[in-house]
Amino acid sequence: MQDRKYAFSWDLIGNLELGRPNLGPMTRLEVYRLMQYAFRDVIERHCGTVKTDTIFYESGYLAGQEFYRKFFSGITEFGVFVSAVQTTLKEMGIGIVRVEKADLEKKSFVITVSEDLDCSGLPELDYEVCVYDEGFLAALLDSFTGERFVVKEIDCWCTGDRTCRFTAEVVGG
Repeated sequence: MQDRKYAFSWDLIGNLELGRPNLGPMTRLEVYRLMQYAFRDVIERHCGTVKTDTIFYESGYLAGQEFYRKFFSGITEFGVFVSAVQTTLKEMGIGIVRVEKADLEKKSFVITVSEDLDCSGLPELDYEVCVYDEGFLAALLDSFTGERFVVKEIDCWCTGDRTCRFTAEVVGG
């Protein structure tokens, strides 16, 4: 295995109060999307669309795992977990999360994210773009339940819907 310079650590996020005493922790959404879609373009030119989607899903998954560890670790009740996710993602400006359907016995969910970072307001493209979000949501569910989930976006702003909708099913369920 080759040496790595950027294995994830919250230390890579840095001390935002020290580093940005005037600007603070917030930036405009255009800057986030500029970075995301520039990365996507370059990676896709080098690796192709399928591999790019895999990279974005895996990146979302890693982020979801780390996000869970930092903000939700120790929560044991599903309703409390969902409420904490909704509150935290809204307060951080990531999106407005809603669980439309939840079958706790079958471990099957339909989750929406409105006003999300990745696509709300984009033109219609006839395909879903929130692959990173699929990985992020899968990791949150996996981390909370200890079981593996498959998350798939079924509605997207870019397909004409005004909220992103995801199905989440436990693997083998």
